[in-house]
Amino acid sequence: NSRVSGPTHRSQGWLAGNSTVAPLRTPKLPYLPPPRHTYTLVRIPDTRKMTEMDQLDCALDLMRRMPPSQIEDNLANLIDLVPDLTEHLLSAVDQPLKIATDQTAKRDYLLCDYNRDGDSYRSPWTNRYDPPLDDGALPSKQLRELEVQANEVFDIYRDLYYEGGVSSVYCWDLDGGAFAAVVLIKKTQDSTKKGQPMKGTWDAIHVLECSPNGASASYKLTSTVMLGIETETAATGTLSLGGSLTRQEEQEFPVNAQNPHVSNMGKMIENLEMKLRTTLNTIYFGKTKDIANELRQINGVALLKHQREVASQIGVGMASR
Repeated sequence: NSRVSGPTHRSQGWLAGNSTVAPLRTPKLPYLPPPRHTYTLVRIPDTRKMTEMDQLDCALDLMRRMPPSQIEDNLANLIDLVPDLTEHLLSAVDQPLKIATDQTAKRDYLLCDYNRDGDSYRSPWTNRYDPPLDDGALPSKQLRELEVQANEVFDIYRDLYYEGGVSSVYCWDLDGGAFAAVVLIKKTQDSTKKGQPMKGTWDAIHVLECSPNGASASYKLTSTVMLGIETETAATGTLSLGGSLTRQEEQEFPVNAQNPHVSNMGKMIENLEMKLRTTLNTIYFGKTKDIANELRQINGVALLKHQREVASQIGVGMASR
């Protein structure tokens, strides 16, 4: 008996009348394409819920990436998306200051979130809200006297440093005998009226927190400067440059008749504002000027090459001596 390897079929495996076995031929099967796999997308529910602080962090991170010249429109659109964060966004995002007029005192004052209560704004000159508000937040009597003095002092400061513009100071009470104040300065310059194609705006916001400590006081200052410049000529077209810069500083000063709170506040604000001006002038404007000079060479390439060769020859000559 012979053994057959492979599958056998009863009708084909044996040849009738023979003792030998013929190998089976595998029939040709028709080609069948591989089966197609069907995938079904199943959305797995995200059990993580974004907290209010997470939403605020994302919103602030988004605002830092938006054009500074469109900050008001972007903030309004963001508030429409997340209305629950309205108060947090208005207090955390610095906006260009707006000017209002006190009809009683006949003087201008600046609007910000620190003198706002609902839809009304408090004037530093009369201590009244416009539109009128019966239960609006007001500083204590002693703090109001400091606020009046600070407005007079910083109005002189603004006139000496800025030669124009508008300034306002607002104070409010904190727990434990501490208080806070904000010094606002706005200067707008439009040189297009004088035939020069340039206009710009400077907004300075200085928020200061004071904590008395016996005969001295600790002051924490956060200063923000927003600068916007726009120029338009036939040769260069429209050029818009804008941005903001924030710095913090903390110091402790003695508080007495010779060094009152207003004097200490003025020293800190003056020093930090000078640092901000220097930073803007040397770093931001200087860097922009360097990049523009690299992109556009006033002198020709041949002249620049000749200058480099002359400088290299002078260097070689000085080294050989």
